[in-house]
Amino acid sequence: MAQPIESIYGKNFSIPQRLERLPLTSYQRKIFYIIATAWFFDSMDLGMLTFVLGSIKTYFNLSTVEAGLLSSASFLGMFLGAAIAGMLADRFGRKIVFQYSMVLWGTASFICALSQNVEMLAIGRILLGFGMGMEFPIGQSLVSEFIPAKNRGRYIALLEGFWPIGFIAAGLLAYFILPVGGWRWVFACEGIPAIFVLIIRRIVPESPRWLDTVGRHEEANKVMLGFEEGVRKSLGRELPPVQNIGQSVAAAHANKFSFLELWAPGYAKRTIMVWSLWFFALLGYYGITTWLGAFLQQAGYSVTKSVFYTIIISLAGVPGFFTAAYFIESKGRKITIITVLLGCAVSAYFYGTATTLTTLIIYGLCMQFFLFGMWSAIYAYTPELYPTRSRATGSGFASAVGRLGSLLGPSIVAIILPRTGQSGVFALGAACFVAAALVVGILGEETKGKVLEEISA
Repeated sequence: MAQPIESIYGKNFSIPQRLERLPLTSYQRKIFYIIATAWFFDSMDLGMLTFVLGSIKTYFNLSTVEAGLLSSASFLGMFLGAAIAGMLADRFGRKIVFQYSMVLWGTASFICALSQNVEMLAIGRILLGFGMGMEFPIGQSLVSEFIPAKNRGRYIALLEGFWPIGFIAAGLLAYFILPVGGWRWVFACEGIPAIFVLIIRRIVPESPRWLDTVGRHEEANKVMLGFEEGVRKSLGRELPPVQNIGQSVAAAHANKFSFLELWAPGYAKRTIMVWSLWFFALLGYYGITTWLGAFLQQAGYSVTKSVFYTIIISLAGVPGFFTAAYFIESKGRKITIITVLLGCAVSAYFYGTATTLTTLIIYGLCMQFFLFGMWSAIYAYTPELYPTRSRATGSGFASAVGRLGSLLGPSIVAIILPRTGQSGVFALGAACFVAAALVVGILGEETKGKVLEEISA
């Protein structure tokens, strides 16, 4: 008599134990690439302002300060979206919040395209940022909860690697569309991929870890059985037996996690560290990159050439995130994050001192290599620091604090640029990256190779 499928797959074991024993197959990779594709489209939307800000500034006849405020609008939305979405995802689930975030940013892209004045464009950018802010911490949480511990850091780092690819794609879209249809058509084209949500609704399952943690055990088991069956079919043979990987991993906690518990013993130090890391890293990053295209235009290059040079510089981000993804697992989270942050600081400083097109491109390539490596590393690290019941909340608030830095960065640049010039802007960015590296070095803890439930009970 054949064994029931629940017995074969180990229904009597915990969800984390069942997930961690699964080999990585094309089934998990399919889910990963669907989430990563949504991340790619988000990154296109966010990065596009780097390429069209100069054109919008000219179209609406904006001052430097006004352009800086407009570029900060999406970060205000991201701040609100990241903070709210994390709590919603820990309350209602990862999947549904992920879906609605895509609908929101897709709609907002069309609002931007149809804007008749700068005020309407700013509102569209805030809504677009809100949708993107919702999606980033949820994508992190989903991937971290599906992928086994031995592969988790690499795959979350690779997820963030779709950011430079999206950034480059945004540049290519702007390069070909701007001369023909202007910035409005660029935004309109960006709204179309929101239809992708229809695919996500059918294929990406809810996180069984989250379902089990909030007490929905039968539903968690049903999703887990489907997940295991998908892995078995991809593997082409029966699954390995469930291993006993520790009592802390086996235990399921059906209690809720409030915002105040981010500051409870065991988490307060992590929260201070990760909030500081995100704030300084994003203040430096967006203070620099939002203005890259505009800096080149101010240096006398045409819109088309400034976009082209920015794309060339951004190409170094692709090997940057691959390198970070490798070292995250081989050397560890802390040392990788500190190294890429210091690399960002040095290369950003020298980029600000570049006086020729050749040195501008060389230092720019180095800067983007480390910047996109930084993104991969911090996105891999953050969701590991909190338990399943609060992973989206913890990641969301870290991202939200980072968006405060994003919000301040372009505006601060607009103020100090007339006084210090380009070199002062990049020196400020370098100082922010050094501050972030110091925080991780002093307060950070290593999570490499540990099961999520071992890191945070």
